[in-house]
Amino acid sequence: MAEENFLSQVPAASALFLREDEVRRGIEFLFFAHASLWRSIDAQLAEQELGRAHYRALYFIARQPELTISDLLALLGITKQSLGRVVKELEARAMLTTRPGNRDRRQKELRLTEAGRAIEAAIFVLLRDTMSRAYTHAGQQAVTGFWHVSEALVPARERKRIVALGKEAG
Repeated sequence: MAEENFLSQVPAASALFLREDEVRRGIEFLFFAHASLWRSIDAQLAEQELGRAHYRALYFIARQPELTISDLLALLGITKQSLGRVVKELEARAMLTTRPGNRDRRQKELRLTEAGRAIEAAIFVLLRDTMSRAYTHAGQQAVTGFWHVSEALVPARERKRIVALGKEAG
């Protein structure tokens, strides 16, 4: 029962929310929440013989078909070498395809195959359900607050990329 009422045991942020103890509490919640969210999909990833980096690539390509390698690099914040391994593995397993860019033939555009879309969607259901439970428990006002804090943590120059997700390239 205590697990279900966890939020009732968490003290509200004080008016002194910028004090070190309050900031540390927020950082700790971020660490533990992030780890818990990813653990919710680890078993499914293991069944598919995929890692978290594979899923992150599948997720962002699903959100923005025709995403270029360079755009995906910027979204993921990983090295070109690391992304190269992930893309090669996903391509070898027929989960994604690459093709020369429409605007710039030197760029590679990425698209999920039917198999890639199916795997991304199945794993997304687990993430969606986990987030939905947390959102439902916290309530609309808390979700809005979470989004505001999360957005403020993202550098302003990166926010445009987030807004573009889920919109067709054009």
